[in-house]
Amino acid sequence: MPDPLSSDSNSPAPPAASATFRANPALSPAVVGLGITEMGKVYGRTAPDFAADAVRRAVADAGLRTADLDGLLINSGVRNDLGLELARDLDLRDLRLLDYLQGYGSSAGAMVSFASLAVSSGLATTVACVFADAPLREGRGTGAAYAARKPPSGFDGLLVDAGLASVNARYALAARRHMTTYGTTSEQLGAVAVAQRGWAVRNPLAQLRTPITLADHQASRMIADPLHLLDCCLVSNGGIAVVVTTAERARDLAQPPVHVKGFAQAHPGYPDAGDSAFGLVSGAARSGPAALAMAGASIEDVDVAELYDCYTFTALLSVEDYGFCAKGEGGAFAESGALGPGGGRTAFNTGGGQLSSYYMWGMTPLSEAVIQARGQGGERQAPRNDLVLVSGNGGVLDHHSTLLLSPHAGS
Repeated sequence: MPDPLSSDSNSPAPPAASATFRANPALSPAVVGLGITEMGKVYGRTAPDFAADAVRRAVADAGLRTADLDGLLINSGVRNDLGLELARDLDLRDLRLLDYLQGYGSSAGAMVSFASLAVSSGLATTVACVFADAPLREGRGTGAAYAARKPPSGFDGLLVDAGLASVNARYALAARRHMTTYGTTSEQLGAVAVAQRGWAVRNPLAQLRTPITLADHQASRMIADPLHLLDCCLVSNGGIAVVVTTAERARDLAQPPVHVKGFAQAHPGYPDAGDSAFGLVSGAARSGPAALAMAGASIEDVDVAELYDCYTFTALLSVEDYGFCAKGEGGAFAESGALGPGGGRTAFNTGGGQLSSYYMWGMTPLSEAVIQARGQGGERQAPRNDLVLVSGNGGVLDHHSTLLLSPHAGS
């Protein structure tokens, strides 16, 4: 079977941005502000309201004013109810950078990447990156939040006739293929859910903090075979923003800077065909090595990994593709307890991830990564945080981003 993400493909060399950062360390990018709004079943507020709130919180966290921003990057949920009008809502004037990005769950990493390039090149000096969503409605079940808005027509309608009528069903297909190929079990997927709830118990921001067992996972109702309810992420209303500026400017701000050491994207473009690697390999296999090369690091150097976990399967596939374990051994890796508190040298999804803390697409792993890199994780703080990996996954394994963050400015 051809592997479209294999390392021996004709990939271009890693991005040269690291050379720019090293040539002028003062212009290297850093995350200096983090804003997290009320999160979860918070009703009566709109996505633009959450977004403006998140940006104001992030700016205040950095010790800045909104007037100090000269760049704004925006990402909204699937209903696209955020737009460039957010700049007007925030009374931002004379921006040098304003744009809307949509790579779904990979967007947070992409926004920080573009903000980093902007501040390092002088295109802008201080850029806010924001995501917000408000799909939950009072009195309506969470399952309705992401219900299909419009039935597909034409050739795409054949997928619905085949039973692939939802994102849940397509991820279930991916998980089933991994199980059939590598022998991964439902119990091993459950180990991911149990491990992440173990972290969430220590996170005051998490929506779900009651410990669960593997038996709880197996007893939870089936959503799309083989995915149980506890294999699936939460649905949340809220917003999160970060502020990116240069290392030089970060020195005088309120929070310890979190330096951006590397970043990359991958967009596999899986065809709906039998020789596709869909379900077996994700974009992490390509964006991970590229981001690590930019940072001048290896996967063994990663102290904390905040993995995108819209489903337990997504996290399991990511640990394989980043190289934390061999291909096909993600299930055994999770079953060993390596993903839970005290599980091994690398700490994974220390906030509980999207399965247990909150679902803000790629801003969930990014926000926890910033907290960990600052050393502000409290009871859940990882013992080492020299290098923090952040992953983002969009669509149904269609888009991927990787960030490498560090509390250290060095080259």
